[in-house]
Amino acid sequence: MAQDLTLLLAFEDEALLARELAEALGLRLDFIRRHRFPDGELRLVLPKPLPEAVILLRGLQQPNEKMVELLIAAPAARELGARHVVLVTPYLAYMRQDIEFTPGEAVSQRHVARWLAQLFDRVITLDPHLHRIASLDEVMPPGVGIALSVAPVLGAWIARHVPGALLIGPDEESGQWVKEAALAGGLDHAVGRKLREGDHQVRLALPEVEVKGRAVVLLDDMASTGRTLIGSAEQLLARGAASVDVAVTHALFNGDALPLLKAAGVRHVWSSNAVPHESNAVSIVPLLVDAIRALG
Repeated sequence: MAQDLTLLLAFEDEALLARELAEALGLRLDFIRRHRFPDGELRLVLPKPLPEAVILLRGLQQPNEKMVELLIAAPAARELGARHVVLVTPYLAYMRQDIEFTPGEAVSQRHVARWLAQLFDRVITLDPHLHRIASLDEVMPPGVGIALSVAPVLGAWIARHVPGALLIGPDEESGQWVKEAALAGGLDHAVGRKLREGDHQVRLALPEVEVKGRAVVLLDDMASTGRTLIGSAEQLLARGAASVDVAVTHALFNGDALPLLKAAGVRHVWSSNAVPHESNAVSIVPLLVDAIRALG
């Protein structure tokens, strides 16, 4: 299928990444036009006709409206001539809810993953927040979901800009990314843990490693409110760390997260361009290009 791909479809708010990806792949780029009616409904206009195999780029940060876009765009693309539709979604939403924490609670990870697998022939994403499962094959038909990791790219970036840095994952969920990044950058690493002191109280316990005088980089797959990173940075600086930087795959940084990180003493904040943000420092395009060209 990869050799048949001739068109990348995207939305204007992701034009920067779309242009970089289309150029790297040698594909024609076209945009889906969207219009919002006064009642909130969306009208999408796709180019017509479409080739047999297309890529649709749509990150799912601020997911609810964008998921409606996919619900409309995928079958519309097939009506317009596309027989194979590949979704490239750098940020895959709803992956954190992977267990029924309270009776009757919907396990959204399973439902969203299966729904996307029904709409698209392949789903390519980066660092989905998979905690209790090993791969997307557990929630999608085998081979449909392709999860790439930005951790080695971030690890190499950190090694170039903060030689000898100590990588720390703030909690157990970050452990898989920290280990990959440390290996790629030839860096030391350690992982903290969450200590639950009640149903609604969680305290961070950073690893018992010597940080005094060391440059420390906190690394995680995503940052939304930033509270975990803020608490970790404050603890590390109190223990004598020479500097604290932050590196994440997905820079969601809701609300005042970024200025609060800076106020907590974080020196640099680096992210991939999986989510457009002022902190973007490394490109996911080479990873995507390799994955798309490898499609069978």
